[in-house]
Amino acid sequence: MLNRTKTNQFMVKNLKFGGNNHIYIQSMCNTKTKNVKETVAQILELEKLGCEIIRVAILDEQDALSIAKIKEQIHIPLVADIHFDPELAITAIHQGVDKIRLNPGNISNKEKIIEIVKLCKEKNIPIRIGVNGGSLPKDIAKPTPEHMIEAAKRHISILEELDFHNICLSLKCSSIDLTLQSYQLASEVFPYPLHIGITEAGTSFKGLIKSSIGLSKILDLGIGNTIRVSLTDDPKKEVIAAKEILKELHYLENIPTLTSCPTCGRTAYDMIPIAKEIEEYLSTINKKIHVAVMGCAVNGPGEAKEADLGVAGGNHEAILFKKGVIIRKIKEENILEELKQEIDLFTADEV
Repeated sequence: MLNRTKTNQFMVKNLKFGGNNHIYIQSMCNTKTKNVKETVAQILELEKLGCEIIRVAILDEQDALSIAKIKEQIHIPLVADIHFDPELAITAIHQGVDKIRLNPGNISNKEKIIEIVKLCKEKNIPIRIGVNGGSLPKDIAKPTPEHMIEAAKRHISILEELDFHNICLSLKCSSIDLTLQSYQLASEVFPYPLHIGITEAGTSFKGLIKSSIGLSKILDLGIGNTIRVSLTDDPKKEVIAAKEILKELHYLENIPTLTSCPTCGRTAYDMIPIAKEIEEYLSTINKKIHVAVMGCAVNGPGEAKEADLGVAGGNHEAILFKKGVIIRKIKEENILEELKQEIDLFTADEV
């Protein structure tokens, strides 16, 4: 059951959003938006890693007035995150933002919401309604799937009354089960694309485990048009994690794969730093390549014979192999340099 293909479709800047099986990767800047130089630098770095939509926090007028300057220096759609002050949304719209994110639990002034919707309709700017289990309307006592849907309905009804349908919806909680149940229900109730994620998931270790489990369950149901892996860490890790999840679920193809063994007493070279640096290097590569970093020359090429390229260590050296066939020996101090060169030279014709 692929619900994502049945959702409404609209444009977010130059992206066809919803109504298909492409799942866009998102992240959010942790810079101060008013610091344009720093924010642009972070966005450009995230773009290189594969981020397709980026969100920035709009806390005050100076943040909102920075939108135009940021937009002219980046390439992907820019989303303004508005929590409390509807006037900031209006300013961001006039600054040319590509999408607005509103939290119905934090903005209750219906007249201002109507003004925002009319402006978005006039300028063809979509709105994401971000329902969060931790900030539901005050008269909704407890986050349940039904209450999450109720909060979304209240806000959506205002938009629909104004004949506005370029809506994206998120229903995030820190609980995997509650999030999954809320998205399941939303996919049955609403025709709108769904932004999925486990909110407040935690640091890069525990948060990645939690997000991987929750997002995999949701995506396996055919639910989700855009994804954010929320981590208490550098946004780069969010983008890399999202790519890895989507690759392992077969939604992305041109993404490198790294195989590395857990090491044991047979390891005779400093393998772990090499594996970590190659992993980081591969995150910047946009091609389908399987690389292995293995601990010992005895078992390495055999255990990783499916890898396009690989190294396996010996006594302060390593062997370079391709598809399990040993090509040459490399001195330990040259392993990183030579393996990176081989990665750069690799083409699909070699497969």
